[in-house]
Amino acid sequence: FRRRAGRVSQAMADTSTDSKRGKEETIDDFLKDADPALRKVLLATFDACAEIADVVRATPQCEVMGSMNSFGDEQLNVDILCNEAIFKKLRDCGCVETASSEEVPTEEAMGGEGFSVAFDPLDGSSVIGTNFSVGTILGIWPGPKLKGVKGSEMAAAVVAVYGPRTIISLAMRDRDFAHEFSLLPAKGAAPSAWIYSRTCAKIKEGKLFAPGNLRGTQDNEGYGKLVSYWMTNKYTLRYTGGMVPDVNQLLIKQQGIFVNPSSPSAPAKLRLLYEVAPFAFLVHKAGGISSDGRASILDIVCEEMEQRTQVALGSEKEVRRFDEMVGYAEPYKAK
Repeated sequence: FRRRAGRVSQAMADTSTDSKRGKEETIDDFLKDADPALRKVLLATFDACAEIADVVRATPQCEVMGSMNSFGDEQLNVDILCNEAIFKKLRDCGCVETASSEEVPTEEAMGGEGFSVAFDPLDGSSVIGTNFSVGTILGIWPGPKLKGVKGSEMAAAVVAVYGPRTIISLAMRDRDFAHEFSLLPAKGAAPSAWIYSRTCAKIKEGKLFAPGNLRGTQDNEGYGKLVSYWMTNKYTLRYTGGMVPDVNQLLIKQQGIFVNPSSPSAPAKLRLLYEVAPFAFLVHKAGGISSDGRASILDIVCEEMEQRTQVALGSEKEVRRFDEMVGYAEPYKAK
């Protein structure tokens, strides 16, 4: 990869400012020197996310399908459409051996060779009816399996946000930082295109917090004290209930913390494989850190497809405060 002049210095000097060259660079340009097989997989995920953006906007009503996924979550019509779109793109690219979706939490053979992909096709679908931002989360690992992997072994993570703009945050093992691409819609004869829009190099200390699972403050004393600390010290609350916008804002704002702890009455809900590990990989590449209360999320082995964990993502000082005040809770495992 030949770094474009000024990108690294620009990112470190001011990660919120887009480089002049970046505005012209497409995802195809960005990946031209990447591993050929990984390039095909990543382009397939970008194509799928562009298709999902159209699906989300073209579905006037989000209808309950009368079915539930294997985790007991109620499925919407858009969940199923988005799930099918990703599976098709991954199968067609020819470089995916195994894929698994939160909607279908089993390892499915894709007929290709090189990588395995775990994904949440439409994270936040429970709030889509209110027109909040939602997203897609994908983790890409080398090899034929997903059971037994760790976040630190990931080849790439892709997170799409479908909001007023459609954007993707991308992190790759062999490249520094996280990188944002914006979807420019088709105009006249020009097709839609993913254009480089931002380098995310450092999540600094700052007073912004996104507290998930607030019901847990009732019987998790440490979490209750942590929320009180944030409020007493006049932190800014920014939380929608959708993990994708709530975590991705840390990359854009370059500060803050997202947490989703566990408690006896409100156990951890987020899935390690489909949601937490890909986001932890992305946050680490963006200059932040992650924790389950005692160790980095990237060091946790995924022993079960439905494995759940509590999580803190963000700046180092804020995540360490979570470790000290909340600490570790046993993760959910399938019985």
